[in-house]
Amino acid sequence: MKKTLAAALLGLATLTSCASPQAAGLAGDKPLQTIAALDVPRYMGTWYEIARYPNWFQQKCVANASARYRLQTDGTVTVDNRCRLANGDVSSASGSARQIGGAGSPRLQVRFAPAWLSWLPWVWGDYWVIDLDEDYQLVAVSEPKRDYLWVLARSRSVAPAAYAALLARLRQQGFDTGKLQRTPQLD
Repeated sequence: MKKTLAAALLGLATLTSCASPQAAGLAGDKPLQTIAALDVPRYMGTWYEIARYPNWFQQKCVANASARYRLQTDGTVTVDNRCRLANGDVSSASGSARQIGGAGSPRLQVRFAPAWLSWLPWVWGDYWVIDLDEDYQLVAVSEPKRDYLWVLARSRSVAPAAYAALLARLRQQGFDTGKLQRTPQLD
């Protein structure tokens, strides 16, 4: 099962890395906007998936999707994704992320392909932080074409008012928030 999820996430990298920020990601002729700056060390830790656009590589995930980020000494980030399957098993995939641009850049790339393939540009997928509260508790992540969208939080649930405000900001960025699928976070 781990190989299946890893292969699926490799597919995400392939799909998202083909887009360039200059040519893709336009909603009403407006390029996707990221947050101004990201404090990567502060971003590290566990994030719980609150909602996502449906996608083929997570279609078997039925609950408890989460991501754990750990900063490495070389500046890269280890990414560990997990979710619960319908049969109760846990599926996981490990990858690596790298910051694109300067030290505060909110644009990262992630890969779930083996490290020996990291020289191939198409194994890297865009991971853009497009909304983040000042306390680093609620975040929205996407890519230039807006085909993928995740809402993540430090806790398994989000206050309804905070979630509604985030959805309003996402709509202003050209996202169809009606496509978001809530992710059950079970104990």
